[in-house]
Amino acid sequence: MHKRKMISSHENLPPQVISRVARELKKLATKPPEGIKYVPSDDDDSIAEIHADIHGPIATPFQGGTFRMKLILSHDFPNTPPKGYFLTKIFHPNIAANGDVCVNTLKRDWTPDMGISHVLQVIRCLLIVPFPESSLNDDAGKLFMDDYDEYFRRAKLMTSVHAMKNSASTCAVDGDSGKNAVSAASGKTASDSSTSPTKKVKSSKAASSNDKKKMMKKKGLKRL
Repeated sequence: MHKRKMISSHENLPPQVISRVARELKKLATKPPEGIKYVPSDDDDSIAEIHADIHGPIATPFQGGTFRMKLILSHDFPNTPPKGYFLTKIFHPNIAANGDVCVNTLKRDWTPDMGISHVLQVIRCLLIVPFPESSLNDDAGKLFMDDYDEYFRRAKLMTSVHAMKNSASTCAVDGDSGKNAVSAASGKTASDSSTSPTKKVKSSKAASSNDKKKMMKKKGLKRL
């Protein structure tokens, strides 16, 4: 079953193309371009469908996010360009709701000598400089042109919700650690802090009771 699946993945690609793509993926894994990480498949069925993580560029609303995407190679590759899709949701003029990517490199500007690494770098550059005039997401394209601040806010919000899950969980853990650190600094555990109000009430009552006893003793001594 496994062999049959592997053959079906490669049967539409010529052997020389498979060798070329395999070399490119090896280089992509060992010497990745800035902000790009190749994500190998768990099985051998990965030549025609390539996954990679793109890290959001600095000074963009995508900063801090990690966006998973895939390139699908057709049977005519490299004569025809691969198709690019974002698997992580993103608010961007040139990326459709279904993840489809609109960039000239994957269309009219494509040449057979372009490699997988080049394609991924172009797509990452698209996060820095969108082209709203050829948008696939009309809302994002219109906001980018008419109200950039609102576009930035919405794109950043989408990034924080969908592309920063690991960071969110880390923040939650850090938040708990921070609370524990504060308790530790004060020499109290969480259970101590929860019972401290009761202890304070009891201690204050005991103190007032002792004060009353002292006052009674003083009055008694004066009478004597």
